[in-house]
Amino acid sequence: MTVEGLAVDLGGREVLREIDLTVARGELVGLIGPNGAGKTTLLRSVLGLTQIRGGTVTIGGSTAGAGRRKVGYVPQRHEFAWDFPISVEDVVLSGRVGAIGWGRRAGVEDYRATRQALERVHMQDLRRRPVGQLSGGQRQRVLVARALALRPCLLLLDEPFTGLDIPTQELLTDLFTSLAQEGHALLMTTHDLAGALVACQRLYLVNRRVIATGRPDELADPGVWIEAFGFRPGSPLLATIGVHRADLR
Repeated sequence: MTVEGLAVDLGGREVLREIDLTVARGELVGLIGPNGAGKTTLLRSVLGLTQIRGGTVTIGGSTAGAGRRKVGYVPQRHEFAWDFPISVEDVVLSGRVGAIGWGRRAGVEDYRATRQALERVHMQDLRRRPVGQLSGGQRQRVLVARALALRPCLLLLDEPFTGLDIPTQELLTDLFTSLAQEGHALLMTTHDLAGALVACQRLYLVNRRVIATGRPDELADPGVWIEAFGFRPGSPLLATIGVHRADLR
């Protein structure tokens, strides 16, 4: 995926400007920044869910309109209606709508893709359970499986670790790493800075524009973190980032 010169206004206010970003096959790329930095807006712009003022999005060598058919999206959990009376399997199967077509019945291949996606997130034994009965971590795994059921070439992940226990975070981190190794492209927004430094091959520090980008070991200048997040120079968070960076050398 390639984003060039992306600019977005919402409610008459500039949210993103001149965003240049790339995610290649085999990469897990972290998109990090403070609340209100425009991270979710960027993902929604790639999906065509937000009108852009300028710039271009190319996915798999195709214009965004054609390329979006192979993009899986994992929204933040609060965006899904968990009180809807539907099973885990049916939620994951709904991720195949783009491939099935509206008003058409799912076929053998759609159920196979659904089963395989559930297996990847270790939820196959709960496929018949109503989603309203799931824990927060189980719900997150269902959303990931729904995106994987499409068999995407690009996976967009919006804060996938928020509110999860450590075992679930580790399960998903391992899954995302494996998907990248298999040749998928992944772009993930996250507030887990230490986790992003360890798991992601490259990072984009964003606050309405790209403040800095590079491999975690290339982002050693505390100034770019201060500019992106508004940290004070002596912030403990800067020390935490430094410890992890030293471990990566």
